[in-house]
Amino acid sequence: MISDKEFKKIFRKEASKNYKKYFPVKALEREGFKRQQCKKCGKFFWSIHEREVCGDPECTGSYGFIGQQNGPQLSFPEVWLEFSKLLEPKGYVPIKRYPVVARWNPSVEFTIASITDFQPYVVSGEVEPLHRMLTVPQICLRFNDIDSVGLTGRHYTGFTMIGQHAFVPKNEYNQEKYFLDYLSWFTEGMKLKKEDLVIHEDAWAGGGNVGACLEFFSKGLEIGNQVYMFFERKGGELKELDIKVLDMGMGQERVAWFLSGKATSYEVVMPSVINYLFEVSGVKRDEDILKKFVPLSGLLDLDELENSESAWKTIADKINVDVDTLKSVVLPVKKIYAIADHSRTLLYALTDGALPSNVGGGYNLRVLFRKTMDFANELKINLDWETLFRLHSEDLKDMYPEFIESYKEILKIIEVEKRKYFENKKRASSILVRFLQGKQNVSEDELIKLYDTYGITPEEVKSEAEKRNIKVSVSDNFYSKISELHENKQQETQTRTEKHVEFGKELPETNRLYFDDFGLTEFDSVVLAIKDNFVVLESTAFYPTSGGQLHDIGTINGIKVVDVFKQGNIIVHELEEKPNFNVNDIVHGSIDVERRIILSQMHTAAHILNGASKRVLGRHVWQAGAAKTLEKARLDITHYDSLSDEEVQAIEDLANEIIKKDLPVNKYFMDRVLAENKFGMTIYQGGAVPGKKIRIVEIPNFDVEACGGTHLNNTSQAELIKIIKTSKIQDGVVRIEFVAGKKAIELVEKNEKIVEELSKLLNCEKEQVPSRAKELFELWKTVVKKKKPIEVFELKSNETFEGDILKETARILKTQPEHVIKTVNRFINDIKKVLNK
Repeated sequence: MISDKEFKKIFRKEASKNYKKYFPVKALEREGFKRQQCKKCGKFFWSIHEREVCGDPECTGSYGFIGQQNGPQLSFPEVWLEFSKLLEPKGYVPIKRYPVVARWNPSVEFTIASITDFQPYVVSGEVEPLHRMLTVPQICLRFNDIDSVGLTGRHYTGFTMIGQHAFVPKNEYNQEKYFLDYLSWFTEGMKLKKEDLVIHEDAWAGGGNVGACLEFFSKGLEIGNQVYMFFERKGGELKELDIKVLDMGMGQERVAWFLSGKATSYEVVMPSVINYLFEVSGVKRDEDILKKFVPLSGLLDLDELENSESAWKTIADKINVDVDTLKSVVLPVKKIYAIADHSRTLLYALTDGALPSNVGGGYNLRVLFRKTMDFANELKINLDWETLFRLHSEDLKDMYPEFIESYKEILKIIEVEKRKYFENKKRASSILVRFLQGKQNVSEDELIKLYDTYGITPEEVKSEAEKRNIKVSVSDNFYSKISELHENKQQETQTRTEKHVEFGKELPETNRLYFDDFGLTEFDSVVLAIKDNFVVLESTAFYPTSGGQLHDIGTINGIKVVDVFKQGNIIVHELEEKPNFNVNDIVHGSIDVERRIILSQMHTAAHILNGASKRVLGRHVWQAGAAKTLEKARLDITHYDSLSDEEVQAIEDLANEIIKKDLPVNKYFMDRVLAENKFGMTIYQGGAVPGKKIRIVEIPNFDVEACGGTHLNNTSQAELIKIIKTSKIQDGVVRIEFVAGKKAIELVEKNEKIVEELSKLLNCEKEQVPSRAKELFELWKTVVKKKKPIEVFELKSNETFEGDILKETARILKTQPEHVIKTVNRFINDIKKVLNK
């Protein structure tokens, strides 16, 4: 499949060839801009005056705005406030940012641009936007430029993209207006002359969409770009969108930097953190060299360079220093800036519910954390993460007050990451020595594997390899490559084999009766289609396997229903034998009531447990997967560590407290955009949900999710929830196995019998079972393992325990509850055998 990057190049040629079709040419010409072609890179651009090169610093040779004020002095938050104020009278409604974790968008894991907020459903025209013209200060995460952060003065892994957007029918799309509205920001907001602007023709591809694009440069810096999104992309094919879309994205950090004229954007955007880091590190800035370097630093865009050493030499020659001296001045400062950027990105991501891990986008966060710690170690900084997060939050509070409220909560995540980081470092030395034995060179692929598996950095490998005269090959954009390897979103796949039946005609969407009442188990409906043993009804109360919940069973006109599954918008019923009815007949459906109740109890219990987990563990908890069967259910949640016994008990206790409160379980359909606006993106616990309208399942003031499953009418109908066990199934994901309702009551009764039997075996009261089990375990280790003699086999402990006796006994004996009696009998028999000898 062609990548977005490659497709962008293809469409750029098309747009430049037919530029009058794709760009607001008349407006450009009326404003005095002339179309020209860069003699260096060949790109087409527009400017007021004739010029030989475009506005890119690689063609101009340097930034031209540094060292002078270039307009009104606006702080980072003030840029957004002024921009939104200027465009609001022109019809653009300012809205709040979306989370950086794009759970509503199935095409990406993180929000990579402001348009991501509206993909795919608003952009495709399937869903109406909240406002047809709007602006948004969207925080975005991108990891492809990670190696350039701190070098160029403009690159970030986490940044704010100010979006100017319009979603309108084709006949209302006003490309000239959108261009002129944005142009007014430069002339009225930033107070620039049109002569200061160079506007590039370009293209954009991403998130499944493609369009022509204008990039706005001034004095060597790209400030923003305006995409005129016309197409939906499927593979190599383009389909015209049902609505036309405006997608302007402008880096807020760049605007504040440009206006200030300061050496880099980092001092302007993160002033408190930068000052703090220079103070605690003791890094001294050689202002003379840095002053000359910064205007040329745009040449070190490592993602675009094939040979960074030649770029370093070009810069060094221009400012009359040798390369080693230049690097010795620049690289420590680069590390300060990178620490500031990476820690701010972690603040953004962790606050919005992402977690560092070894898979998917979480791995990119772990790379950021490791690099931050590595840079801090190299600069001999003992990083105070609480101070870093507090200073970032204070700098951002006028725009994003949510970080002030949440930064202390995410410190627990950082502590766990620090523990893992130092554990890796302890193992790294011996691993590296073994790895290098007998080697003459180390390839970049081997370096990637070392970093991926053990967290060993290329710098550590090079340091050890130099002692052994081993050659190490590593590119300057090493960490960008690492990020690319992990950018594919990890999605849970169903083990069920999908069926598909051809009915030979297009069928209308099935009316789903189970949405309204889980207790509806008898119904009549018209038969729409029959193929062999497969039947489609006009309406059905049979639930199809989906969302981790098993399908219903029962009968249609007395014939057993053995499977139910979704096929597009229809629901297909598989019968045990060929039907005794025909198309257009009215048939009677009857659902297995006990199975429906058990599955509904399990599903509602999963929502209750999810809400309880968030309250006990923190707002970072999201559902990562779920399954509900007749015997038990599981809920996979995002969490940075294994659950302690105390945490498990607290979750279970809170869940059962919610059951006792007899809260209503409200189920209703809402317009997607209205639901997102009312409840936020936490409704997407099970991932992105398609459709203009979505079904909301709400336990008031406790849990709200978009869900299509069968649910109880109130929490008391769940009766009881018992957590069977928890386990860490992958880095950053914990599995909670549980039972609810009838199955939970059966488990409690079963466990009571086990405890009674244990009290007889151990000759004690039930409350004394855990202490007696502990005494037995210690005696078994003494007699059987250590082979120390005892005179009498007697258990005397009378200490009582309050709580789940069986669970505590299983914990003491290091076994599962169902194996406790077997384990106790084994210990007793082992001791008796030794004594008999």
